[in-house]
Parts: sequence; C-alpha cells; structure tokens
Amino acid sequence: MKAGRITVSTRKFEVKEIPTPHPKSGEVRIKVGAAGVCLSDVHFLDGTLSPGYLNGDEVTLGHEVAGTIDQLGNTVTDFKIGDRVLIIAGARNDRNQITTLGFDYDGGYAEYAIADSSLIVKIPDDLPFEEAAIIPDAVSTPWAAISSAAKMQSGETVAVFGIGGLGIHAVQLLKMIGCSKVIAIDPRSSAREKALEIGADFAFDPTDEELRKHRGLNAAFDFAGVTPVRKQALSLLGEQGRLVIVGIANEPITIPNDMAFTYMRTQIIGHYGSEPHHTKELVEFVREGKLSLRKSISEVMPLDQAAVALEKLEKKIGNPIRIVLKP
Repeated sequence: MKAGRITVSTRKFEVKEIPTPHPKSGEVRIKVGAAGVCLSDVHFLDGTLSPGYLNGDEVTLGHEVAGTIDQLGNTVTDFKIGDRVLIIAGARNDRNQITTLGFDYDGGYAEYAIADSSLIVKIPDDLPFEEAAIIPDAVSTPWAAISSAAKMQSGETVAVFGIGGLGIHAVQLLKMIGCSKVIAIDPRSSAREKALEIGADFAFDPTDEELRKHRGLNAAFDFAGVTPVRKQALSLLGEQGRLVIVGIANEPITIPNDMAFTYMRTQIIGHYGSEPHHTKELVEFVREGKLSLRKSISEVMPLDQAAVALEKLEKKIGNPIRIVLKP
C-alpha cells in the first residue's frame, strides 16, 4: 500500500509503497477515508517535535484519521466490517506512557491504518470522513482545553489568540457552550474574517488599541505558540482569570508583574491533546446537530500530494483551516 513516511533521523518525508498491515488480536484495520494534515506534522518534519516512544527510525504520519473497518483481529466483538469510524489520536502504552498516532506508531497518511479497538469511535452515516477525521485533534484538543483545563462556563468572556486549525474550532466551541463574549485575535485579516463568520463577537489584530477596552476577561487561550501573546493575554484577564497555553513556543513563560499576578489570583494552565471521552463527546455533538464542521475543510488532496499539503500548511497558502488527504 501507499503511505506517507518520515525518517526521523533525517526528517525526510516521502510517499512510498510499504507492506499492507494486518490487525493483531484486539485490533482492527481501517481503510482510510480521510486523514487531516496538522501543524504538528509540519513540526515533526522541521524537528520542533520528535516521537517519544517510537520503535525504529521511520513512521507513517497522520493522527487525524477516519475510514471504514475492513478487517477485525481476534477478540474484537464491538465492531463489524463496514463500520464507519474515527481513530482516537492518543493512547497509553503498557508502561502508562502517552503515545501518539502518527508519531510513536503508524498513522493515517496511508491506504490502511491499524488501531486498537479501544481507540475506535463509530461515526454517524451522514458525517463525511473529511470532517470526522479532524475531530481527534483539531477539534478535540480545543474542546479539552475549554471543558477540562479552563472549565469554561456559559456566560463567561474569553479571548482566543491564533485562529488556525485549533483556534478556529475553539471559537466555535466557546460559542456553542454559551460564552457571552468571544474575542478572536490574529494578525491575518483572513483569519479574523473567518472567526467572525464562525461566530466570534469581535476580531482584532493584536496591535489594535481597541483590545484594551475588553480587559477583565474570564479566560484567554494561546493557540498561537508565540511568546508575546502570553504577556498580552495576561493583561486582558480579570480577577481569577485563566490563561490556557496550548501553542508551543519552546521558550520560558514569563510573568510580567508578580504583584499583579498574585493580587488578581491569575492562573496559567498548560494543555496538551485530549482524552478519549472528549472525542466521543464531540461525535455526539455532531450527531445531535449542535456542532457542524462543514466550514472546517479548506481543501481535499490526494495522498500522493501529501508533501505539497504539508508545505501549504507550513506557509499558510490559502489560509487553510484543515487540509485533508484522501488515499
């Protein structure tokens, strides 16, 4: 089968032929219907991110995957051939270490993918694979940051910094749960326009002086992974405000004024990924009609053009939310 593989030691990526895998006991094989292209994949290629628990020097990229079960391993009874499913992007190994699909073990830039049956979620028949595929990261990571890390409540006010593949879904989800004021902040005018289209109440360039009028917020989310964002976000928070850091800058986190920080009882919370229940909750939101991801798919490209898709995302060509690959 064809698969998009990276050699970790050289960071070389290519789509090439590899043996088609077969499921072991407790696993299923999925004929991939769609695989999302994420900025984390770009950071894997450029060396910003590295796998923590990969056996060997080569792995198939892709941690946002949906498709159809076409083979069952022994002992799998909860699923059947033909089920439409997505794959939860992370798992704990036998040493209780968090491992990630497409980093620590083979992912979905391929014609077929193997997954443990405990990491499979059935999806509605009317949910396209392209939309289902992005739920396990582009949507579940901001949902986990919102619901579990920040514990956001209806009526609260919030700023979202960085309106990319995760930030745009944060805006959508914050409006879904009833936040009274959602402010989107991004230097790109096209990103701000998209945020307003998806439901943001305000959208600002980070240099806009009007932002000062919105101080006293309950929370702010950094999806940009840019150090100056954190200082600006802290300045917008009110008493007991929460800054949730999701974007990675690989730099120290600085508190500009410790007296103001302690007096206001400010909180800084780090967040990474999501738990399986977050993905399952989102599938139910889609099933119930509370969440639509139709506007999230910027472009669908063939697997053979995976390298081009990664370049488009890295350079923000066409301002993509999510580019999706189809084998």
